[in-house]
Amino acid sequence: MSISGLPSDSFTFVGFLPQKKGRLKKIKDLKKLDNTIILFESPFRLEKTLNQLLEHLGDRTAVVGRELTKLYEEVIRGNLSDIIMHFSKSKVKGEIVIMIGKDDDRINF
Repeated sequence: MSISGLPSDSFTFVGFLPQKKGRLKKIKDLKKLDNTIILFESPFRLEKTLNQLLEHLGDRTAVVGRELTKLYEEVIRGNLSDIIMHFSKSKVKGEIVIMIGKDDDRINF
């Protein structure tokens, strides 16, 4: 969370989203939250998840951390649309953490 640069005064840790049943409902429920949201995701579902988050939450400020605290650590910051573009260019490997800022225009990088 500290590496994200997103507000850390209040956050919700979701863990992994459901793979199938209840997935879209859970994503839509995230829209109601007024704090930073933290998710885990598989590299195989990253692009799909980012697109669903963009569709249902809007183009919020977000951070994707890959392989955090490891040799090949990568942290990508920007709006969801920017992050989708970044990860669409290459195959993603490793452990993924998605952090989404609350819906507030004052949060930016």
